[in-house]
Amino acid sequence: MSGQSLLAPGEITPIRSVPGNIRRPEYVGKPAPAPYTGPEIQDADTVERMRIAGRIAAQAMAEAAKHIAPGVTTDELDRVAHEFMCDHGAYPSTLGYRGFPKSLCSSLNEVICHGIPDSTVLRDGDIVNLDVTAYINGVHGDNNATYLCGDVDEESRLLVERTEESLNRAIKAVRPGRQINVIGRVIESYAKRFGYGVVRDFTGHGINSSFHSGLIIPHYDSPHATTVMQPGMTFTIEPMLTLGTHQYDMWDDGWTVVTKDRKRTAQFEHTLVVTETGAEILTLP
Repeated sequence: MSGQSLLAPGEITPIRSVPGNIRRPEYVGKPAPAPYTGPEIQDADTVERMRIAGRIAAQAMAEAAKHIAPGVTTDELDRVAHEFMCDHGAYPSTLGYRGFPKSLCSSLNEVICHGIPDSTVLRDGDIVNLDVTAYINGVHGDNNATYLCGDVDEESRLLVERTEESLNRAIKAVRPGRQINVIGRVIESYAKRFGYGVVRDFTGHGINSSFHSGLIIPHYDSPHATTVMQPGMTFTIEPMLTLGTHQYDMWDDGWTVVTKDRKRTAQFEHTLVVTETGAEILTLP
């Protein structure tokens, strides 16, 4: 594995502005979002609006990813995604969500999730997860992917490749009539082939007009995830696999989650809608 030094918090720049004509989610300016009380099954109009949000989120993430290179700061990646979403009439969903100060999450190397973009400079050999969510027309689209920065060691490269494959396999397992725990069963069984840890305390989630609806999508085989999938259900699958333990520590910022053993971790995510025959990915560029 890469012998690079561990990460440390950098300097966070001021909150970026969003044009006043762009609709804000209800939670902006509040300590927490209002509890979601609507259905997990969405009508065709909501799904179509989520396709638009998902496409913008995917395009914003791809645009930011073009700038991943040694010497670039994670704050610069945030700027690119922020401006792309605003230019396309979307609000960056993470900005102001429970006080999060940036427009994407940037999670490098040992950071499992929710890293805050700052003055941290990307190094040759880093792996970089970008998590981008767009809000437009009253709904959210959420996706993330892990990218290679420069010359990445083989162990880390395989972790990234296999984490993406675990997501692909999980998506193929989505079928109406199946319980949600089939998703985690597929991911965990695949990860175990390689001795990877599967993060348990951070999960996929229901998504629609609410960023997190309350529906939980575990990435391990949970006996409690017995909700039956039905056509029209919308949620994310976002496996987080590690080279070591699934246990974690959190930085003092209250957001940045790192592996307890500080070994590397990767993540991939799509927003989906359950169809009559399987799943449709809503976060395609």
